[in-house]
Amino acid sequence: MTQVSRETFDQVMVPNYSPLKIIPVKGEGAKLWDKEGNEYIDFAGGIAVNALGHCHPELVGALKAQADKLWHLSNVFTNEPALELAEKMVENTFADKVFFANSGGEANEAAFKLARKYASENFGSEKNEIISFTQSFHGRTLFTVSVGGQPKYTQGFEPLPGGITHLEYNNVEMLEKTVSDKTCAIVLEPVQGEGGIIPATAEFMLKVRELCDKHNAVMILDEIQSGMGRTGKLFAYMHHDVEPDVLTSAKALGGGFPIGAMLAKEKFAAALKVGTHGSTYGGNALGCAVASKAFDIINTDATLSGVEDKHNLFKTKLQMINDKYEILDEVRGKGLLIGGALNEKYKGRARDFMIAALEENVMVLMAGPNVIRFAPSLLVSEAEIEKGMAALEKAVAKVVAS
Repeated sequence: MTQVSRETFDQVMVPNYSPLKIIPVKGEGAKLWDKEGNEYIDFAGGIAVNALGHCHPELVGALKAQADKLWHLSNVFTNEPALELAEKMVENTFADKVFFANSGGEANEAAFKLARKYASENFGSEKNEIISFTQSFHGRTLFTVSVGGQPKYTQGFEPLPGGITHLEYNNVEMLEKTVSDKTCAIVLEPVQGEGGIIPATAEFMLKVRELCDKHNAVMILDEIQSGMGRTGKLFAYMHHDVEPDVLTSAKALGGGFPIGAMLAKEKFAAALKVGTHGSTYGGNALGCAVASKAFDIINTDATLSGVEDKHNLFKTKLQMINDKYEILDEVRGKGLLIGGALNEKYKGRARDFMIAALEENVMVLMAGPNVIRFAPSLLVSEAEIEKGMAALEKAVAKVVAS
């Protein structure tokens, strides 16, 4: 086999990504190793995907066991792993029904189609407005990227699907003025991820629920990044006195195996009758077997109870770095979805900090150009946090001195 390198990417891959210079080849827990054998602390977590770290032995075991039994059928049949996972999701959430897909974008596509279908069947086709929020991110299909509130992701792909209104996140007054009987759904992330790690206020969440009830609109929570233990609860809505009508999950749901899910209450799920929507690989036996095991491990006190303490340790370390180098306006987020918002002097330089961190053998993320993002394994140890944050401090010192 030919030896591949980072340069191979530029030769053979579509240039929609610009990956960093190393190629990780092995992972274990919160650590990664590249082709040269260099070790890294991983605070990126595959963008909140590797919630149990890399190659968790129980996930590997579930994958190997299912691989010897059954991989894929089609949705002409159902399969045991899909039914077992769906039962767990229904038993542990607000939902009555589950639809499986391959990704978060597909889960959101299903949710938005469901909202339009439900409104059309019950109230007429003129009830079609979807309200979303600026800086939101809901996927990369043409529909989901249009519902997302970041114009940079839609430029050049026009004409876009219509009937979508974008409002300011956490602005209760603006929301009250805009929602009407033409609104079929309000869609939000309980913690905006790509938009800068911004949690919804309790008042805002309650107001969304109230207005959806008042105007017969579907309340859709995109928990693709905030769900599956990331905030210290199974799903972030559980921090609020609010239940959605529809919720989407992906990323950490499979612990690294591609899978997405849309959860819904019975009366809304009923709109997707036989033949109205589908996914060739959705509910794949292999993916569902891995996700079912990931669900079992994440949905325990042992996993969830440690998230808040680890959040506090990250926050303390970031504040100590900031006291010394003065790069941040604030540290925000919930659980192990944390953002360091850069101050005026360093705005636009999140990528510089990400690259400098990699050079110090610690992996972090960006949430837009102005926020350094952390989304590590929920099982990351305190010792690994200490080591990684010490490396990050060296990286910050380099950027500040440059």
